[in-house]
Amino acid sequence: MEDNTMFGLVDCNNFFVSCERVFNPSLRSRPVVVLSNNDGCIIARSNEAKALGIAMGEPYFKARRKIKDGDVAVYSGNHVLYGDMSRRVMALLSQFAPEMEIYSIDEAFLHLDGIQHDRLHDHAAAIVKAVRRGTGIPVTIGIAPTKTLAKAAAYFGKHYPGYHSVCIIDDDTKRVKALMRLPIGEVWGVGRRYGQRLRDWGIETAWQFVNKTENWVRREMSVAGVRTWRELHGLPCIERDDNPERKSLCTSRSFAGRGICDLAALEEAVAGYAADSAARLRRQHSVCSSVTLYARTDRFNTDVPAHVIHSTACLQTPTNDTAEIVGHALTLLRRDYRQGFYYKKAGVTLWDITSETLAQADLFDPIDRIKQRSIMRTIDDINRKNGKDFIHLGTQSHQTGQHVRSDHRSRRYTTDLRDVITVFAGDDDRLRAAGSDICGNKQQPSHTTRDVNDLGQQGEKP
Repeated sequence: MEDNTMFGLVDCNNFFVSCERVFNPSLRSRPVVVLSNNDGCIIARSNEAKALGIAMGEPYFKARRKIKDGDVAVYSGNHVLYGDMSRRVMALLSQFAPEMEIYSIDEAFLHLDGIQHDRLHDHAAAIVKAVRRGTGIPVTIGIAPTKTLAKAAAYFGKHYPGYHSVCIIDDDTKRVKALMRLPIGEVWGVGRRYGQRLRDWGIETAWQFVNKTENWVRREMSVAGVRTWRELHGLPCIERDDNPERKSLCTSRSFAGRGICDLAALEEAVAGYAADSAARLRRQHSVCSSVTLYARTDRFNTDVPAHVIHSTACLQTPTNDTAEIVGHALTLLRRDYRQGFYYKKAGVTLWDITSETLAQADLFDPIDRIKQRSIMRTIDDINRKNGKDFIHLGTQSHQTGQHVRSDHRSRRYTTDLRDVITVFAGDDDRLRAAGSDICGNKQQPSHTTRDVNDLGQQGEKP
C-alpha cells in the first residue's frame, strides 16, 4: 500500500435525525424518522428506528403501524435547517485539512497529507470532538490511502463502538482484515445492480471481489469497476477531476393535495425550481444552452382531465443567470398552460451544460455578461451568508415550499429569527404551555431548565 497519501472521510451519523436531536434533546434515545417531500417516504432513521424494522425508502403510510407501536417521532424534511447545519459542519472541517472535498450534505473528504501517521488518530479524534462541540452533530472518520478504503473505514467506525468514531486502515494487515468483513454492497462504487450481480456470482465480501483478476473485473464491470478494484488494493485512482461534469440538472417537486390549478401559484413554483437549478450551475462553474419545462396532472387519477406540458427553449448564448433561466421557464409555462387542470408535478431541466470558461460567446449579445456574472456572484454571497433566497426574484416571493406537504416539520432554528429557541426557567406553567411543537403535538419544549442542566453536566454546550 502507498503510504504518502491519506484521505479522511468524515461522515455525519444519521445526519437529518442528528440535526433534529441537536435542538430537541428529548429525542436522544427515542426512535426518530424523517420524511421526504410531501411526507411521502422515510429518508432518514435513527438507530432505534432501524431496530424496529423501519426500512429506508419505505412509504410513510405503510410504516404508520410500526411508527405508532414504537412511539416513533416523525419529522418532515427540514432541508433549510439541514443545509445550514451542513454548512457549519463543513466550515469546521475546513480548519483541519489543507484541502477538503465536500461529497454530499453529510460527507466530506479531507486530504491529510503532511500529518505524521502516528498523529492521525489524535488528529481525527480532535475533529470528532470539535464538530460535536461546535454543532452537536456526531461524526465518524475513516482514514485510508484511498477514498474507497476511507469509506470502508468509516463503515467500521460507525458499526463498531470500540473504534470511538475513528477507524484507520494504514497497512495491508488492516486492509485485508477490513475487506474480509466488508459486505460487497457496502463498497463505495458498487451500486444495487452490480451488488446483486456480484452476489449472484458468489461474491459476498470485498475480499472476494479483490481476489478476482483485473481482466475479469474489466470484462464484467467496465472501467469503473476496475477503478474500485484498484482502490481496494490501496492504489489511489479517484481524484477530484475524476468526477464527471453533469450534462443536465433537474429540479422538480410534486404538489400536495389535488395539485395546483392557479397559474400564478404554478409560476411561483416553477420560478423557484429554475432559480435553484441556476444556482447549482453557478456552484459548479457551468452554463447551460437549453431549458426544459414540464408539468403534468396526476397520472394516477383517471377521474380528472389530464394535461402534460413538456417544452424546451434553446438559448442563443449559454448562461447561468437566474433571471434569464427563470424567464425562459416562465415563457414556456405561460404559453402551454391550460386553465382548469390541476397540475400535480412540475420541474425544470437544464441541458447542454458546459464549463463557463469554454462557453461560446455571441458577438451581438445585447447583455453585459461580465456585469451579469458580478451581480450573480454578489447575490450568491449574500444568500450564502443570510440563508437561501434571502435575495430572490419577485416571482418567487410567495415561497414555493407552501405547495409541499410538510405536516411534521420542525422549526428552522438557525435561519429564521421567528424560530429561534426560547429558554424558559422557573415557571412550570410556562414550560407546559411551551411544550407544543409547530405541528401541535404535545411534547417537551426544545430546551427546558432540566434539559440545559443535563447538557451542562455532560460537558456540552446547550
